[in-house]
Amino acid sequence: MYYDLFKDREEAGLLLAEKLLEYENSNSIILAIPRGGVPVGHVISQKLNLPMDIILSKKIPHPYNKELAIGAVTMDDEIVDYYPNISKNYINSEILRIREVLKKKQQLFVGNDKPLDVKGKNVILVDDGIATGNTVLVSIKSLRKLKPAKIIVAVPVLPYEDLKTFQQEADEFVYIEASNYFRGVGAFYEHFEQVDDDVVMEMLSATTSIPD
Repeated sequence: MYYDLFKDREEAGLLLAEKLLEYENSNSIILAIPRGGVPVGHVISQKLNLPMDIILSKKIPHPYNKELAIGAVTMDDEIVDYYPNISKNYINSEILRIREVLKKKQQLFVGNDKPLDVKGKNVILVDDGIATGNTVLVSIKSLRKLKPAKIIVAVPVLPYEDLKTFQQEADEFVYIEASNYFRGVGAFYEHFEQVDDDVVMEMLSATTSIPD
């Protein structure tokens, strides 16, 4: 059976913030995955008095089923699942195409602002839920290269079968519901409207400044 539905992403953020209180006013930052992770991360940022930034990642779609992810890409990293019937040319061209999309989103959301420095800091990586997990996993891979003190992944919901993977990949994994009856992230929310780009930009501009 389902966990009681989250009212919306804001409520999910409040519930996660309660589980992350030890990081309040600490040497930590929130990195939210746009677009759905931003409202969740924004609430956590406000509650814990931590700065928030974004980390851009996007799934690589299967050539014959665009809803199926066969990997994921960040600005400087990628992970690809093995499918013997998918050509390397397709994967390479998709990686290049997706990176162009991410560059445009980066410019839209933050312009020429420097990203928050994660070296030596606790990074709380936030999304509104995990389905395949590829975008979160590739984000972890990219962040490791920047030498944070610790990577904490915080999500409201994920499939139970993926729980062990994220407990192993993250230094700490914080969640509300790991479901045996997972039918998509949106099934766990009463209100799961698409997050507009304007909302992302507004929340980023309102984020808490870096604590002294």
